[in-house]
Amino acid sequence: MLPNLTVESPDVFLLTGIPGLENVQSWFTIPLCTMYMVAILGNCTILFIIHTETSLHQPMYYFLSMLALSDLGLSVSTMPTMLSIFLFNSREVKVNACIAQLYFIHTFSLMESAVLLTMAFDRFVAIQQPLRYTSILTDSTVLRTGLAFAVRSVFMVMPTPILLRRLQFCLPNVLSHSFCLHQDVMKLSCSDRRVNSILGLFVVVSTMGLDSVLIVLSYIMIISTVLGIASRDERLKALNTCVSHICAVLIFYIPMIGISMIHRFGKHASPLVHVFMADIYVLVPPVMNPIVYSVKTKQIRQRILLRFHRQRPLEEH
Repeated sequence: MLPNLTVESPDVFLLTGIPGLENVQSWFTIPLCTMYMVAILGNCTILFIIHTETSLHQPMYYFLSMLALSDLGLSVSTMPTMLSIFLFNSREVKVNACIAQLYFIHTFSLMESAVLLTMAFDRFVAIQQPLRYTSILTDSTVLRTGLAFAVRSVFMVMPTPILLRRLQFCLPNVLSHSFCLHQDVMKLSCSDRRVNSILGLFVVVSTMGLDSVLIVLSYIMIISTVLGIASRDERLKALNTCVSHICAVLIFYIPMIGISMIHRFGKHASPLVHVFMADIYVLVPPVMNPIVYSVKTKQIRQRILLRFHRQRPLEEH
């Protein structure tokens, strides 16, 4: 009678930098660090300007603050492992640390999706009901909305780490990216992962999928309202208030859809495609959102320039 053989799960996973370019990987350190600096400084600047300028204490800018917080959370979540690989060539990550990282990455991603939805509703109310804007989107309404979506994000992702810990992981224990994602970690399991797969699909469809549909519906109603405005200049002015938000939606959802498609249908795609799509997904939105809003939003741009000009005389003095 053969003895029962048990397979012991590995204690660590091995992260992947840039497949095939390990010898020149260190050259990517400078642009990577630059992107993290821009993301952190840019989003902190947005938060500081909105906090200190009382004229910006309005629903639109409160939602922008929530977006900046989500971007900061996403950047801080991925930073430890990405910098450890590119700066120190340290690929190992403890299983528990990996699961914790993916929890925060997916939680902040859901938060960002929810904030983009609330910002779409904000633009719809501002264009369709401009006279009732402040009475509909009161401070308490904005606060309750933000808390509700934060709670939704936290609790929707919460079962993921619990279910992952029940899986048996086998060798090879090499992940596809320089940070941990649920789909990637799940593929290393040698036990039944159907529940994890179904849960992951349910969470994505019921949050990001639903959010994206509601955002599209919001813009259909916005366009319908704008087309009813008689003046061409007023129509352009109304649409111009949506440009920054449309950019933020595209910056977030296009990489997210791309990485989801590659994980599900791109099994034969080059590893470089997997890596670069995932990096774009977690790095580009936190970098680009503060730039887009600083350039396209006149009130934010003016306050930043005003702060800069206030500091220059003091430095020269």
